[in-house]
Amino acid sequence: MYKGLLTIKVTDEITNFPIEGVSINICAMPKEGSTKSKYIYKNLITNSSGMVKKVSLDAPNFIYSQVPNSPRAYSTYILTISKDGYQSVVIQGVQILPLVEAIQNISLSKISAFTTTNKKIYKIGDNVLYGNYQPKILEDDLKKVPYVLSNVVVPEYIIVHDGMPSDKNAPNYWIPFRDYIKNVASSEIYATWPTETIYANVVAIVSFTLNRVYTEWYRNMGYDFTITSTTAYDHKFIYNRNIFDTISVVVDNIFNVYIQRPKGNPQPLLAQYCDGIQTQCPGKMTQWGSKYLGDQGYKFDEILRYYYGQDIGLQGTDMIKGVPSSFPGYTLTLWSTGEPVRTIQNQLNAIANAYPALPKVDVDGIYGPKTQESVRKFQEIFRMTQSGNVDFATWYAISKIYVAVTKIAEFEI
Repeated sequence: MYKGLLTIKVTDEITNFPIEGVSINICAMPKEGSTKSKYIYKNLITNSSGMVKKVSLDAPNFIYSQVPNSPRAYSTYILTISKDGYQSVVIQGVQILPLVEAIQNISLSKISAFTTTNKKIYKIGDNVLYGNYQPKILEDDLKKVPYVLSNVVVPEYIIVHDGMPSDKNAPNYWIPFRDYIKNVASSEIYATWPTETIYANVVAIVSFTLNRVYTEWYRNMGYDFTITSTTAYDHKFIYNRNIFDTISVVVDNIFNVYIQRPKGNPQPLLAQYCDGIQTQCPGKMTQWGSKYLGDQGYKFDEILRYYYGQDIGLQGTDMIKGVPSSFPGYTLTLWSTGEPVRTIQNQLNAIANAYPALPKVDVDGIYGPKTQESVRKFQEIFRMTQSGNVDFATWYAISKIYVAVTKIAEFEI
């Protein structure tokens, strides 16, 4: 039997602060025709960072995620998350793949006079490669629309309409951009695939999404959202599903990169794709095909050119909304100096008010050993490579958490 890992992170819905002392029970999903669940772990307790780390769980054979038309590639579990004073949350269908780490982020709401139920239940649907979803209705890769944004911008949030575009009863969710991309990639492909394949698929997802943003596609049709969760029109998004470490790392490294065709075209390519087994999409990327190219040693840009054409370009945008300041363009390392170091030191200290495991540092603009250690601890808490350096991914991860834990105070001012 293979094993997979599960890390759970719990925060307060309003403050975004971690919640210590949350009780978590993990059960196996009932077998078909049964309502009985078997407890795997009882009363796991979150630490000061709101986390329960690397719980080992049974997972299916690794080969199931490497070959199409296999039995389900992941096992599923039920999480019950509870703490006095908060609404409990039940997540049915947390997905565990072999040999990788699943990450379940969840926010708890405090019970108030307006609370109508003491428990929220979320049912998580299958991965697209295994489930039964509508095939993509193919569109023009580049849009002719009357109004577009003047520049390609990574928005702070994606407004996801969780249903068909015309379904007025479907909810809209405001999802941070990187969290949205991680959710989609975890729903569309398997996290056990080659790293270059994951990069290729993430860039396609980013490019498709930024096309919807840049062209204001749905807003020009009179809707009040950015994108839908329906595979016939957009990508699969599953509210409150878990993500995976291998996908999370890739997204953090490349969330601002999109495809141009031809190179230099200002509009991000609507990079459509399909699985290539249950559905076909001539001239577009197939997910299983990208997996096989990754197996053969193709780099992610080679995979993208194989499917979208040799005339494509890959472009990064520096216009990233919702961050106090942009990445300086170089990695901060031991004995770096200057305003970027001071920015990081200030942000780390603000984050430490919410995460007591994170050591505070002197704000002196010098990247000394204490700053390096604080960065390394941040990387540990937020499941990043623990280099102790502030590269592109770490800069924007620190910025994201800083904004999350300080924006309430800003609003109160």
